[in-house]
Amino acid sequence: MLFSKSFISTLREDPKYAECASHRLMIKASLLFMVSSGIYAYLPFGFKILKKIENIIRKRMNEEGAHELYMSALQPLDIWEKTGRTKDLEEVLIKFKDRKGRDLCLGPTHEEEITEIVKRYIFSYKQLPLILYQIQTKFRDEPRPRFGLIRSCEFIMKDAYSFDADGSGLDLSYEKMFGAYNKIFNDCGLEFITVEADPGAMGGSLSHEFMVPAQIGEDKLFLCSECNKYFNKAGKCKICKKRLAEKKMIEVGHVFKLGTKYSTAQGAYFLNHRGTRCPLIMGCYGIGVSRLISAIIEQNHDTKGIIWPKNVSGFQVSLLILERENESLFKQALSLYQILTNAGYDVLFDERFEPAGVKFNDAYLIGSPYIIIIGKRYLRENRFELEVRKTKMKLNFNKDELLNFLEKEYEINR
Repeated sequence: MLFSKSFISTLREDPKYAECASHRLMIKASLLFMVSSGIYAYLPFGFKILKKIENIIRKRMNEEGAHELYMSALQPLDIWEKTGRTKDLEEVLIKFKDRKGRDLCLGPTHEEEITEIVKRYIFSYKQLPLILYQIQTKFRDEPRPRFGLIRSCEFIMKDAYSFDADGSGLDLSYEKMFGAYNKIFNDCGLEFITVEADPGAMGGSLSHEFMVPAQIGEDKLFLCSECNKYFNKAGKCKICKKRLAEKKMIEVGHVFKLGTKYSTAQGAYFLNHRGTRCPLIMGCYGIGVSRLISAIIEQNHDTKGIIWPKNVSGFQVSLLILERENESLFKQALSLYQILTNAGYDVLFDERFEPAGVKFNDAYLIGSPYIIIIGKRYLRENRFELEVRKTKMKLNFNKDELLNFLEKEYEINR
């Protein structure tokens, strides 16, 4: 993509309303537009990042045999009344009546709706196990939206639901999703921690949280100085008697063994191998997709801007020409841009008539893993300069060496 043709308009000054590094950098780098407090539009650059993360999630979910669907954002309130969760989530549930007087809500989560769907299609143990998932927008009337996408009123989640005939089947589904989550967060370049958690309003017998250490985290874990393990509050006194250090965390994923809470309340039954009518045994598995963008930036930035992990970067390479008025040099830069693009790389080519300082500032802010510079060195030595955004290491290559380097760096993804 040519920078001059992109919909990227970077800011030099920090937005006054930004509360943290990820919020500030997403606005400055033109990922987001704040419509109102807790409500954001994804600009093209931010949308590219979002889709990269979604595709990582899809790959790992599909590998485990999960099927993607897409449920409604509008939900009839009566299905929530069956489970009693209109009271549990009363503070954040956005409720209203339509013109026919029906009580509706904007879905903050979809356990009730998925149960209504599955009970109309699953009748026998022969149709089990089953895992369904979606990537969809959720709505919550947050009393205090904070930190950009960390706590917003409208956000994107991946929610998956497993249906099994017995407890051993649920154990296997839970294990599959637990493993998939580890792969997803690793793919996203995150340092994360997994701890057993309280199921809370979701109900069920067991749950685990996936947490990302970050200064803006609204959750807390406790790190043992002796065994170097993390514990939640419940495990603080029971397990570890040594000194514990409090660490702030961002919750990015949560998995639950729901059991029969929803299937019993909503009448979702099947016939087992003996012909006995039994409630479906369920699990629920959520990832805060939009929140992941913030978590990734919180762990991957410096004073100059974002440092994207390779798998989620909007652009794999930023290409800068520093002597734009030199027509011969521009032709060489354009040729390299076309070669890289034809080879399948997503390249942001900054061919603007701007000072070198502006181009470097924007490249560092946007945070592509590799920055290729074509300037005086190329004129003198016919070699390209490459800077690794994360380590700041600078390398010099001829064209073949450059292509070989990039091919090696991205071979996992190609």
